[in-house]
Amino acid sequence: MTEAGAAGRAQAAEGDDPSAAVEEPTTIEEEEGGEAQDLHAPEIRVLGPVEVTGVDSTGHGPRMAQLAAPLLFRPGRSADVLCADMDPVSPWSTSTLNARMQGLRSCLGSDSSGNLYVPRRKTGEAPYRLAPSVRCDWARFLRLVERALPLGPAGLGNLERALGLVRGKPFGGKPLPWAEPLQQEMTTRIIDVARTVATHRTPTGPHDDLAAARQAVATGLDVDPTAELLYRDWMRLEAARGNRSGLHTAITRVQQINRDLDCSPEPETTQLINDLLHTPHSRTPTP
Repeated sequence: MTEAGAAGRAQAAEGDDPSAAVEEPTTIEEEEGGEAQDLHAPEIRVLGPVEVTGVDSTGHGPRMAQLAAPLLFRPGRSADVLCADMDPVSPWSTSTLNARMQGLRSCLGSDSSGNLYVPRRKTGEAPYRLAPSVRCDWARFLRLVERALPLGPAGLGNLERALGLVRGKPFGGKPLPWAEPLQQEMTTRIIDVARTVATHRTPTGPHDDLAAARQAVATGLDVDPTAELLYRDWMRLEAARGNRSGLHTAITRVQQINRDLDCSPEPETTQLINDLLHTPHSRTPTP
């Protein structure tokens, strides 16, 4: 991201401003993770429209929430870079950046020891950052997934908990340019997890749960409605439950998506549709 167009680096450190008090934090261990987490620390949520604990959704709140995201994912940025990140076409002025930073600091407050979650800079050239204790739903998603995947079907509970953190497209429908590569990375990972859950939950066996399989597929398609692999999973699970109406809905949906994209379905999709429509299907054990 270019640094051009910003109003220049801050000439002095940000002024003091009152910080909102927060409740006494409780530190506990993350389940199965062994990492101590301050559960009262603010959380930045990016697995959907960007939200931050304590930051309002009206007024300057949405822009402050969007500012918190690069502070977390791109720490140590200068004023010039942050100003351009927040609006590449018409970069923020340094005064606007510092006003939003002070607002964010006030909303997030401090921990029980009085340490600010948005620390003040010592000089005008110092980088902007968040306290290490600030949490993020993406980090939690990754912890759950990385613990679960080596366990195979035994890790399904944590994979489903990870999918439960997803509220929609990462960073919302129109992320700022700096976040676009992250959005793609998150989308790919979410789809992989959704497919893993569907693969384990669809066949008859000790882990079958068609409702959970359907929820996983729905979560993935909410993030990327063009993911053809997920439509194949959707078709398989509807066929497995003998739901011909649901199967036709899935087929119609993927065909419509391909028409909208002006492209042909993948050969695997065409073959699967032919197989499912012309072969009596019932739930069968995993081969």
